[in-house]
Amino acid sequence: MTLLAALLGVLTWTLLEYVIHRFLGHEPKLRPNPFATEHVRHHSEGDYFAPTWKKLLVAVFFTALLAWPAMAVAGVGPGLGYLAGLMGFYGVYEVLHRREHTHAGVTAYGRWARRHHFAHHYSDARFNHGVTTPLWDLVFRTYRPVKTVRVPAKFVMPWLKDPATGQVRPEFASTFTTG
Repeated sequence: MTLLAALLGVLTWTLLEYVIHRFLGHEPKLRPNPFATEHVRHHSEGDYFAPTWKKLLVAVFFTALLAWPAMAVAGVGPGLGYLAGLMGFYGVYEVLHRREHTHAGVTAYGRWARRHHFAHHYSDARFNHGVTTPLWDLVFRTYRPVKTVRVPAKFVMPWLKDPATGQVRPEFASTFTTG
């Protein structure tokens, strides 16, 4: 039961990731808000991420806020399992999101995630809000499959550019262009 609760926590995070990103980050009617402030800066600077201390503070706050209700509804073990899944996958999301910007994807998932996420950043921010999964983009019809992403010159990530030529590294040329 605790494992199932943890998996439900993971699934809940993926939904929250989508909802927070799509609505708090991109819906003009819901701005200004603290998330949007950081998110707009992330989109405009590319390599900016909110400070880790802010993210940890939010995680601690929501863990404390949700602990009692989760345990009251599901029991101590499953309630804590749910919170572990929810907050643990929030941590996974944070690491994956940062790595999408700072490191090349070496697996099929990593390559897909970068293409999906950077299409959101540089092609059309109304689509592809999921950072870790396309699940909720598919459910809410905001998924757009992407073959190639054009990254504006000022946002080209170091892992994407060949230092010798200044061009897209050959291994990424079928997925990314710059300009």
